[in-house]
Amino acid sequence: MKAKPAAWKPALLIAGLAVALVVMVVVAAALGQVNIPPDQVVGSILHRIGLDVGPLPEAAQGDNALWLVRFPRVALAVVTGASLGCAGSVMQGVFGNPLAEPGVIGVSSGAAVGAAGVIVFGFTFLGNWTVVGAAFVFGLLTTLLVYVVSRSGGRTEVVTLLLTGIAVNAVATAALGLLMFASSNDALRAITSWQLGSLASATWPAVGAVTPCAVVGVAVALTCARRLDVLALGERPARQLGVDVERLRLLCVVVIALLTSAAVAFSGIISFVGLVVPHLVRMAVGPGHRALIPASALGGALILVTGDLVARTSIAYQELPLGVLTSLVGGPFFFWLLRRARSRAGGWG
Repeated sequence: MKAKPAAWKPALLIAGLAVALVVMVVVAAALGQVNIPPDQVVGSILHRIGLDVGPLPEAAQGDNALWLVRFPRVALAVVTGASLGCAGSVMQGVFGNPLAEPGVIGVSSGAAVGAAGVIVFGFTFLGNWTVVGAAFVFGLLTTLLVYVVSRSGGRTEVVTLLLTGIAVNAVATAALGLLMFASSNDALRAITSWQLGSLASATWPAVGAVTPCAVVGVAVALTCARRLDVLALGERPARQLGVDVERLRLLCVVVIALLTSAAVAFSGIISFVGLVVPHLVRMAVGPGHRALIPASALGGALILVTGDLVARTSIAYQELPLGVLTSLVGGPFFFWLLRRARSRAGGWG
């Protein structure tokens, strides 16, 4: 029988992830084509908040590089990773499956269709935000469509929801293929770049748009933590203990859609963060969602800040697609999860 994690482990893990994230933020801001010493990065931050403590970047372009390029990118990586990590933990909790991830219910594929559509047809009704807005709206609408179609008799079966998500993902993939077939060379490059995932277009307005969605999503997810713990006992026991399972499931699906749509709208499709991070956290502190949700958010932020640092510094004057990098790491990890689940269950049946 697996031992229950000690009561202090969740708090220790959350504190450790928070400290590691702060350190990695400073490191990520310091490294790039123009390296800036970490103490100057910290000094620049303190100077901006009114504390004249620590050294400032020696060159004026160093300070500009920090506040116009590095910090917006790192901040967007933090809120995007936190959104994906939190969405993954809620997804696995509401479906009762540690191998579930937000893309299963069509958020990412719907967002991709929305982004590709406005790129191919040249819509500019929101100016530079048109692609972002279309991706966000289509991601939300696709998720709600999956939820509505999967309902029957006033209830939503988890298996039906998953199968509906797979079907909608297939249709969205076909629609995306048609859009790419009909696109010009420039539009095709733009769609491909968006699909590969990147934080290269990070700006402070982008951070300001994603952050409220991330804060609201994580806050609402935390209010669902106790009910998700009860739901882990099964639907019937949860109902007997006073949990409105349908309302909880709808609320969680909306939270997942909000977090994931906001994240992928600016960064493009970034896979496996919502799968890998919650599972690793669960292995460390157990399945309790009051610790799992904030730890997954911090872990997702840490993973994405680190991944983005590797993506933009591993090859001089070039940048690896962030979504490709996370898939290269997450794919083998997913295979390991499958092997581990099979060995623990004694086979597939």
